[in-house]
Amino acid sequence: MKKIGLTLFAALVTLTFAASSSFAGDAGKGMKYAAKKCAMCHSFGAKIKKKGKIGPSLEAGIVGKKAGQVAKFKYSKPMKKAIKNGLVWDEANLNTFLKNPKKFMKGTKMAFPGVKKDKDLADVMAFLKSL
Repeated sequence: MKKIGLTLFAALVTLTFAASSSFAGDAGKGMKYAAKKCAMCHSFGAKIKKKGKIGPSLEAGIVGKKAGQVAKFKYSKPMKKAIKNGLVWDEANLNTFLKNPKKFMKGTKMAFPGVKKDKDLADVMAFLKSL
C-alpha cells in the first residue's frame, strides 16, 4: 500500500512540474508576438520601436496595475465602468482578457480577437511582465 501511495505522489509531482514548465513564458518570444500582433495599436517604448495609434501605451507596464492609467486616452464605456469598479490588470485578468477580449469585456473597443494558443499567451504575459 505504501508503494502505491509513493508512486502516486511521485506521479503527481512529476505532472505538476511538467504542467507548470509547459506554460512558462518566454519574454523574447512574447515581444516578437506583441510586435506582430499588438504594436499596430499599442506602443511599447524602446522594447518595440513601432508606435501604436489606437490603443493606450503599454510602455510603462501593465501587469499588476489599475486599469485606465494612461492620461488623456479615451477609454470605452465598458472600460470606464471597469476602471470605476477597480479593475486591476493582474495575471488572471490579463490572461482572460487577452484570450478573448470581447468575452471578458462586452463592448470593448479592442478589435483584437484574442491570443488563441496557451503558449503564445504565456509568452506575451512574460513580455508584459518585463515592461
